[in-house]
Amino acid sequence: DKLNAVDLAHAPAITVPTLTRGRVTFVDAPIPSGVVVPDAHLAVFSLADLNARMDAKRGRRARRRVDITEVTFPFKPGDYVVHATHGIALFSEIVRQEVAGRERDYCLLEYAGGDKLYVPLEQVDRITRYVGPDGANPRLTRLNTADWSRATNKARKSAKKLAFDLVDLYTRRSSITGFAFGPDTPEQIEMEESFPYEPTRDQLEAIADIKADMESAKPMDRLLCGDVGFGKTEVALRAAYLCVLAGRQAALMCPSTVLSEQHFTTASERMKDFGVRVACLNRFRTERETADILAGLKKGSVDLVIGTHRLLSNDVQFSDLGLLILDEEQRFGVEHKEKIKNYKRDVDCLTMTATPIPRTLHLSLSGIRDISTIQTPPSARLPVQTYVAEETETLVRDAVLREIARKGQVFLLYNHVESIYAYAKRLSEFVPEARICVAHGRMERAVLEKSVFGFYRGEYDVLVTTTIIENGIDLPNANTLVVIDADRLGISQLYQLRGRVGRGSRLAHAYFTYKPERVMTAAAAERLKAIMQFTELGSGFKIAMRDLEIRGAGNVLGAEQHGHMDKVGYELYAKILKEELTGERQDSVELDIKATAFIPERYVESGAGRMDCYKQIADIRSLADYKRVCLSMEETYGPLPAETLNLLIIAVLKSYAAPFGVRKIRVDKRGGMLEFSALNALADKGLAAAMEKYAGAVGLDMTGAPAIAFRPQENAAKTMTVMTKFLKFARSFA
Repeated sequence: DKLNAVDLAHAPAITVPTLTRGRVTFVDAPIPSGVVVPDAHLAVFSLADLNARMDAKRGRRARRRVDITEVTFPFKPGDYVVHATHGIALFSEIVRQEVAGRERDYCLLEYAGGDKLYVPLEQVDRITRYVGPDGANPRLTRLNTADWSRATNKARKSAKKLAFDLVDLYTRRSSITGFAFGPDTPEQIEMEESFPYEPTRDQLEAIADIKADMESAKPMDRLLCGDVGFGKTEVALRAAYLCVLAGRQAALMCPSTVLSEQHFTTASERMKDFGVRVACLNRFRTERETADILAGLKKGSVDLVIGTHRLLSNDVQFSDLGLLILDEEQRFGVEHKEKIKNYKRDVDCLTMTATPIPRTLHLSLSGIRDISTIQTPPSARLPVQTYVAEETETLVRDAVLREIARKGQVFLLYNHVESIYAYAKRLSEFVPEARICVAHGRMERAVLEKSVFGFYRGEYDVLVTTTIIENGIDLPNANTLVVIDADRLGISQLYQLRGRVGRGSRLAHAYFTYKPERVMTAAAAERLKAIMQFTELGSGFKIAMRDLEIRGAGNVLGAEQHGHMDKVGYELYAKILKEELTGERQDSVELDIKATAFIPERYVESGAGRMDCYKQIADIRSLADYKRVCLSMEETYGPLPAETLNLLIIAVLKSYAAPFGVRKIRVDKRGGMLEFSALNALADKGLAAAMEKYAGAVGLDMTGAPAIAFRPQENAAKTMTVMTKFLKFARSFA
C-alpha cells in the first residue's frame, strides 16, 4: 500500500515483497526517479538516484587533461633558460633597478657576446628552463640577430607537422569502435561502498575519469599516475569489477612475480563477497594449476586474471577480454610492449605508474594518452625521512638496530646477485643481533617464497634483496630502507624503492648510500640530489619531470623533432606544439607600467622564495587565481606590502587583456592605455559594452596604434584597477 505514493501509472504490474523497517528492499520496477514519504517513513530510490552521485562526478570530471603549459621546470641563477622572444641565455641573478623613479625587480639574462637583457619579473612567464634532448648545455643566442627567429620558425614548422600526425592519430583512434560499458549498477555501488577506507578526492576523480572512458565506445587508453601506496590498485579493481559486471573479462599485468602474488591476494580479498572468480598466472603456479587457469580463461569461467608477462604467451586465450590493466608498463621489455599494443587496439587499457618514463609522460601531456593523477596521500601518512650518505658499516648497523629497537623490519637493497650472499654474511657479522634472509629474482620458487613470506610473517628482521622489491611489495612493518650503491640506480627506481617503506602511520627512514672511494658521475649526483629534494608525499609526477630534465628529453618526440627541440628547449617546443594542436596562439602582452612593483627582501627574505612568488604571480590567469595567490602569500609571509600588491594587480590586468588582442599596456601619470594589435579587435561586443558603461572614464585614441585610453586616477594602482574592472566587464560578454 505504501508504494501507492509513487506514480506507477505507466509501469507494468509488479510484485512488491513485504517491506521491513530498517532494511533495504530491491524491487524490479521501472521508476524514473525516487520519492520520500515522511508520514510512511518510506524512501524509494530509483536506479537513476543511485547512479546520480557518480554520474555527477563523471559529468564534472570526465575528459580532464593535464595542460602541458602547467608543467614547468623551476630555474635558479646559473641555469640555462629560454626567453620566448629573445632565445637561450644564462640566468645570472635577480637585480633591482630604478627606472623613471620607480623600483622594479628584473631577471638578468646573459647572451652570447656578453650581451645582457633585463626582464621585468612580472614577465617571468616568458622565461622557461632549458631542457635539451641530451641533457647537454646549449649554445647561447646572439641578441639583435635573426638566429632566434629562424630557430623558432623551424621549430613551429616541425611542430605543425607533428600536430598534423597527432590529429591523424586521434582520427584513427576515434574510428575504432570498442565496447561501451554501462553505468553503475547497485552491485557496483555496493562493491565500492565496501572499501574499508575513505577514498581520497583524487581517487574518486580518477575513478570517474576511467568510468567515463569505459562508457564511451572509443577504446580507453588512460595513464593513472599516483604515488606508491596512494590507492591506484583500488581504482583499478573498481574498473575491473565494472568490466566483470558487463560479462567480460579483465586482466591485470605486473612486472614481477612477487607483485602479481600481492595483487592476487588483494584482489581475492576485495572480490570475495561479489562472486568474481580471480586467478593468478605466474611462475609460482604448478603445471596443473596453469592448465586449469588457461582453460578457465578460454571458456570464460575466470573473470579477473592477474599475472606477469606470462599473460602475453601464445597459449593464453581469453573468452572475451574487456579491460587490460598494466602496472608499471615501463618495466616490461620491448617485445612485451609490442604484444601489449596488439591487445590495446580494441580493448580498454589502463596503465598505472608512480613515475612515468619521459616518453610516456610526454604522450600523456600532449594529449595522445589521457591522464589522471592521484596526488592526495591517505590520511595519517607521513613523508619518509630521506638521507644520502657514504656507505659505512656503522651507518648500516645503526639504521638496522634503530628499526629493530622499535620492533620494525628493514629492507636492505643490494643489487648484485653474484655477491648478495657474501654481503648478507658480512652483514650478519657486524649486525649479529639481526635475523637476516635473502631474496632475489633468480631463486627457486620455494626458496623465494620462504624468504619473502617468512619476512612478511616477522620471522626475519632484515631482507637483503635486489630491485625485485621495487614494484608493489607492501609490508607495513618494514619502515627502514637502506640502499647500497644508490648512485647506480635510476631516479625512478630510487623513488619506487623509497615507496616500499612508510606505508602505515609510523615514521619511516630511507638511507641512500654510495661508496666513498668511487667517483660519482654528474648525473648520479643530480639523481641523489633530486631524491633528497622531493621528499613530500605525492612527488612521483615531479620526479618524472626531473628525470626528463636530468636525462634530457631524448627521443620523447622522435628523431625528426630532436634537432628542433635542441634549438629551443623541450618546454618551449611543447608549448608551440600545443598551440599548433589547439589552433590557439596568444602573443605576449608588452608592459610599460610606471609603478613601483616588486617583492621586498623584508617581506620574503629567501631569494628562492621570492622567485617562487614571482612565478606564482606571473601564472595568474583569473580573479580566482589572484585571490588564491594573495591568500597563499599572506598566510606564509603576512600582509602584502603596497609594491607587491601592485605586482598582483598588473598580473590580473595582463591576463584579462591578452584574449582581446591587446599588444601593449601603458600606465603612467597621464593615465592608462590599452594598445591593440589590429583595428578589428575594437569591434568586440564586450569592449563596446564596456566603453558604453565606462563612458566617463575611457575614450578611443587613434593617434598611433588603435587604443583605448583611461583617465588618470589618484595613483597607478587605482588606474590599473579601473582598467581591470573594464576588461572584466568586457569578458562577461564572451
